[in-house]
Amino acid sequence: MRKLLLFTTLFIFTSFVNAQNPNIVFVLVDDLGYGDLGYTGAKDIPTPNIDQLANQGTKFTSAYAVHPFCGPSRMGLITGRYPHEFGAQFNLADNSSVTKGIPANQRMMSNMFQDAGYRTGLVGKWHLGSESQYHPNNRGFDDFYGFLYGGHRYFPAEYKAAYNGPNSWVYNHPLEHNGTIVTDDDEYITDELSHQGVRFINESVAANKPFFLFMSYNAPHSPLEAKTEDMNVDVIKDIANLDRRKYAAMVYAVDRGMKEIVDALKAKNVYNNTLIIFMSDNGGSLKFAANNGPLSGQKGDTLEGGFRVPTFFHWPNNVPAGVNYDYPITALDFYPTFAHLAGATIQPNKDLDGLNIWNHVVAGTNARNDNEIIMSVRHDNASNRVGIRRGDWKAYRLNNNQDWKLYNLKNDIGETTNLSATNPTILSELKSAGAFIVKDFAEPLWFHSTNAESAWNNNNMPNFEATFGEALSIDDENMFENSRFSFYPNPVKSKINFTINNANSNMSDVILYDLQGRIIQSIQNLKQDKNNSFTLQLLPNIPNGVYMAKVKNSKSVFAYRIVVSK
Repeated sequence: MRKLLLFTTLFIFTSFVNAQNPNIVFVLVDDLGYGDLGYTGAKDIPTPNIDQLANQGTKFTSAYAVHPFCGPSRMGLITGRYPHEFGAQFNLADNSSVTKGIPANQRMMSNMFQDAGYRTGLVGKWHLGSESQYHPNNRGFDDFYGFLYGGHRYFPAEYKAAYNGPNSWVYNHPLEHNGTIVTDDDEYITDELSHQGVRFINESVAANKPFFLFMSYNAPHSPLEAKTEDMNVDVIKDIANLDRRKYAAMVYAVDRGMKEIVDALKAKNVYNNTLIIFMSDNGGSLKFAANNGPLSGQKGDTLEGGFRVPTFFHWPNNVPAGVNYDYPITALDFYPTFAHLAGATIQPNKDLDGLNIWNHVVAGTNARNDNEIIMSVRHDNASNRVGIRRGDWKAYRLNNNQDWKLYNLKNDIGETTNLSATNPTILSELKSAGAFIVKDFAEPLWFHSTNAESAWNNNNMPNFEATFGEALSIDDENMFENSRFSFYPNPVKSKINFTINNANSNMSDVILYDLQGRIIQSIQNLKQDKNNSFTLQLLPNIPNGVYMAKVKNSKSVFAYRIVVSK
């Protein structure tokens, strides 16, 4: 696959933030359905504590996970990049012999928090690599209590007995604390993790340091295992379907844990200076009794139900209370947003695919201009599932054998009416925007199974040419990497500068595209200056946003994504 090197830079916003950098508690649940909380419409799952936090904060009605299933979603969240860009587009296999993980050159938000003076903790699920070099304690977390693989069973008596018996399934492996096997875990795992979150908060306050706590619950991910007393609480006990009843009880246990976390923050007098974020890593699985209503699709899909997830911010006196934020955001936005709040420095060579959305959330304005998209791509055997959102519009393709579809999500949240025939220009623009991004996707570093690897190789995947068609050919020329080309600055204010080492010509042609493939500015025969560089003055009416600059020098073609921020 031809690889386009993208340089992504952040918009830097300023806003009021407490003089003391806030503590940040990020609660990530696993496979939660969009409609499975009280505040998102659930009638059979009581979640009073989650609902109270959401209703006292800002609720995101169009928040997207990076990917529609676990591993890549988490890998994108914690690195701030599309996981496809560094070969992490598949789950790591749930096998204790797996020796791979997120490459060391992909700096995580946990490293960023550590550098900013934060105490960092991960409680629960990791699923980003189990070998020493990929272990949480070696990837920016001062404290880790949990498990390394994609899931875990819930009752200690059961998983301990199975681990000591003939069943070596990693879901039965012992929990660990900073590399040491835990032996005194005797509670239902969701409750155990909640208690450990409280422990981390208490220790961090005692250490007099701001903290970042990543509460990574495995609930309500399968296997469906719930406490009897939770299955017998009001409302839940009346659910006829046994799987749905277990699922509801598992979500209820998370809600109980959220109360413990909040109570601990209040007891230590840090509640008012703590940003709490709640999110699911992808959509719910219908097979395991989740409800994504009113969305269509489920975990694994690039329909809305696959990667549009319940999300909220809560921070007293800093996050607007009782507000819905209806503009689209992505989990990729959290890395730069957290860096802003923590007063952290993002390394110059750190590529990020999201935006600092903080000021826009506070002001209730759209963090994305009309050209910027949020997308998800899932490789599925011989094809690709793709979802691309821009504003109210969503382009969707199930596989290469079916046509692209176009939905207006504002009027049709359930994606029932295909508008592609009456809006071909919008569909073409969205396809072109997606085609720009996938050109930077890399070959997978691992596969979740040997069957997935065989399907990839036998079907000449990723085969984006079949998925995007003519949209992929916008810059379908020989692309050179930056060994001969240097581009600066980024963000751009008024002019673009670039240098081509050993240029074949002292003249270059430059075309500036928006992310829909429309030409915004074009100049031919731009002359090299006395410093052997080229300078293009931007037209004064070009709005802030993300663009693609294509430079042609003789037979060499270079393309870079740029940010214009005047």
